[in-house]
Amino acid sequence: MRALAEFIMRGRMQATLVVAGCATLPLLYWLGAAAGSLVLLRRGLTDALGVLSLGLLPALIWWLYADDPRALLVLLGSSGLALVLRASESWVRTLLVSVVIGVVFSVVLGAAFAAQIEMLAQALIKVMPALLGETYKQLSVDEQARFASLIAPVLTGLIAALLQIVSVLSLIVGRHWQALLYNPGGFGREFRAIRIPLGPAMLLLALMLLGPNLGAQLAMLTPLCSVPLVFAGLALIHGLVGQKRLAGFWLVGLYVTLLLFMQLIYPLLVVLAIVDSLIDFRGRHVSKDTDSANGEG
Repeated sequence: MRALAEFIMRGRMQATLVVAGCATLPLLYWLGAAAGSLVLLRRGLTDALGVLSLGLLPALIWWLYADDPRALLVLLGSSGLALVLRASESWVRTLLVSVVIGVVFSVVLGAAFAAQIEMLAQALIKVMPALLGETYKQLSVDEQARFASLIAPVLTGLIAALLQIVSVLSLIVGRHWQALLYNPGGFGREFRAIRIPLGPAMLLLALMLLGPNLGAQLAMLTPLCSVPLVFAGLALIHGLVGQKRLAGFWLVGLYVTLLLFMQLIYPLLVVLAIVDSLIDFRGRHVSKDTDSANGEG
């Protein structure tokens, strides 16, 4: 990966080749977004604009001719987050802005793919009685109707949250590359220090829980607002492992478990992040070890 990062930073032509080339390949669009993030983080918007513009062309073609918006949305999303991170040098602010990016994704997906999402929602509504069994039968007619009205917005939010996560992951790869080239070890210290303050954490939790009650369309906020908390939960575990100097297999086990038992580990990470906002498990030790991954100044 270091060799690829060095190739990207060798010049504008090389960076454009990686960003545009990866955007052309359906399974590597995230890598192109990471390359764009690296250029933007290191060189700024002025130098990165030409590279990103050429990278957007194949991504736009994928949307227009293959009905696949992933490459375009992730490239734009990760670039927007990279701008925020470069300007603020705050992962907390960047993760909170990712919720806004996710809302934009939801609006775009809801407008462009309303028919497909509604079709999938209707298919899910038909199988809900079999999936939920007696629990579904005990609901009143009005409750069943309200439950059905939430499915399409939640589906839209889930798809948008997945693209939001990929955008953040692409930014993380780009930031890791930046630290690898210009400040080895800087990203690890930076990531382990992520902790969402109590106020924003409570706001995210409130939007997750109250969103569906404020309106059917606001149900999409539940998955979107969980994303910053999940990354904060991962940062907490990385920080504790680093402080205790535990073996790396603990982190390997975490990610393997996350992949295998996503439905259990994902909400657990959300809960850990919220509790950490209240208690601060890592105490004051993280701030003393915090360093920017910029490698500048």
